[in-house]
Amino acid sequence: MAKNSTTDFVLRPFEGLPGETDWVAMREVVPSATATARTTAEHGARDVLVVTVLPAGWAALHRQDGTVLLALQTLAGSGDLSRDLAAALLEAIEAEPGTSVELGALPGPGPRLQDVLDLDTPFDVTVHEDFAYWLDPAQEVTAEVRASLDEASESMVPTVKLDAVPSAYWCRMSREFLRWARPEPEEALIDAISRLHARRESGLADGKFVGAFRSNGLLVPVWELPRGTEADELEGPVAELDARLSEALAVTEPLDANERRARAGIVSRQVTLR
Repeated sequence: MAKNSTTDFVLRPFEGLPGETDWVAMREVVPSATATARTTAEHGARDVLVVTVLPAGWAALHRQDGTVLLALQTLAGSGDLSRDLAAALLEAIEAEPGTSVELGALPGPGPRLQDVLDLDTPFDVTVHEDFAYWLDPAQEVTAEVRASLDEASESMVPTVKLDAVPSAYWCRMSREFLRWARPEPEEALIDAISRLHARRESGLADGKFVGAFRSNGLLVPVWELPRGTEADELEGPVAELDARLSEALAVTEPLDANERRARAGIVSRQVTLR
């Protein structure tokens, strides 16, 4: 990879890819998941397993069975994460089976994921309870490898992807939360949540909206849930919240005084992740 320190920063590196919000979620809030992708015919029409993480922080892996894995939770290199990931993916495809790709020098000019991947292939996410997808299914799992996988899995935050709406993830930490990557422009989404918050309609399943963070150019609102709330209890309430949000997003009138106060509180709690 050629050194290039002049890459312009790209705020939304996954814009234009199928499932942009799930790309963001897998990059930032999901500990272990895989998703389907395929390269274009120009790049060999290869099936790709996009994953959250790989051992030792590898950027990609050409597994012994021929499967190509691309990790999203790697350190950013240049200012364009999509370009960095595309470079790692193309290197893995060209490598011999059994070869891992580590982060090296910054990639020079070249294709981005939007150029390398078939944009008609759905980005279907599967959340996992461990990291067994690292392994070639045909290879024997030794006791040492199993112990390593178990150790990596012990620190995972339990996470479930909801079915009722796209890109909403329940998790259990000190208590239960819902983190929901949304596709709308930030200002419009904050206005919509502010309208609901001012009417005391921004809650979810008797839980409360606690703020949002920015990641890869999108906003990820967060709800704190009543202690012990399970993921399957949220399917109906989150669909109802989605309907309320859609209705609020359609409003074009300026915010009133109560809504502006709600908005000020929401904005003050935001953080940015890159």
